[in-house]
Amino acid sequence: MSGSPSGAEGGLVEVPLHVLAHSRAGDKGNRLNLSLIPYRPELYPILAEQVTEARVLALFRHRGATRCTRYDLPRLGAFNFVVDDVLEGGVNGSLNLDGHGKTHSFRLLSLTVRVPGALAP
Repeated sequence: MSGSPSGAEGGLVEVPLHVLAHSRAGDKGNRLNLSLIPYRPELYPILAEQVTEARVLALFRHRGATRCTRYDLPRLGAFNFVVDDVLEGGVNGSLNLDGHGKTHSFRLLSLTVRVPGALAP
């Protein structure tokens, strides 16, 4: 995301997702499953607005991802992303060291979002 070098504009600061949320990853064949769970409930609508299917798909496009579907779980305060065709054929068909997709949650948490300064740690 673009912005001033300090990341502060109009009371908003740009921060990586890992300071606002945690994530877990799993796989089924060539499909990656990522949870995204904000640490604080008031972050949920902010992440819903900014962590879109398009942004997550773009994040994994270099690995061949063809589709991303986000499932909103507001009563749990969480999101589930399903990314298709991202695991180079899956654990049994890939020479990739992370054929299971377990470390891909760290890639998701590298995305940046803008939040009010009061919500940034």
